[in-house]
Amino acid sequence: MKRSILTTVLAMAFAFAAPAFAQRSHPGGPPAGRASGSDSGMSGSHATSNGTHTDMSHGTPSDVLSHNTAIAGKIKTLTGEDAATACNGFKNIGQCVAAAHVAKNLDIPGGFDALKAKTTGDGAVSLGKAIKGFAPNADSKAETKKANQQASEDLKDTSS
Repeated sequence: MKRSILTTVLAMAFAFAAPAFAQRSHPGGPPAGRASGSDSGMSGSHATSNGTHTDMSHGTPSDVLSHNTAIAGKIKTLTGEDAATACNGFKNIGQCVAAAHVAKNLDIPGGFDALKAKTTGDGAVSLGKAIKGFAPNADSKAETKKANQQASEDLKDTSS
């Protein structure tokens, strides 16, 4: 008797819980309500709930620079060189802009090019470790955070 009641209770619990599990997003597919494939218009970016702002900080430099001339101008102002050249070697545009801010904020010896050489390519180190190498007295965590915030603001300001 107890076994049949327990079985019935468990069956009912699973039956009522099934719709909740069915609404969860599943790996490998787009989120509910989103188109899959290239027709979604969201390749390489993240949209906010209103769909008007895209987060390009994770986009490859060439992709972002081909669509966003304003950030290209900002990078040229920070580094003194063409944005495509400055960002060549960085994995994403956010890293490039953050490194440009660090070089300017801390007046890195050798400038942006020295910092870029340390953070890209073979034997690359993190931005924080590179800061420690160039400016040992600086708070590398705080400077990295500050530069990432500046880069995020630049990308947000130039994408709207």
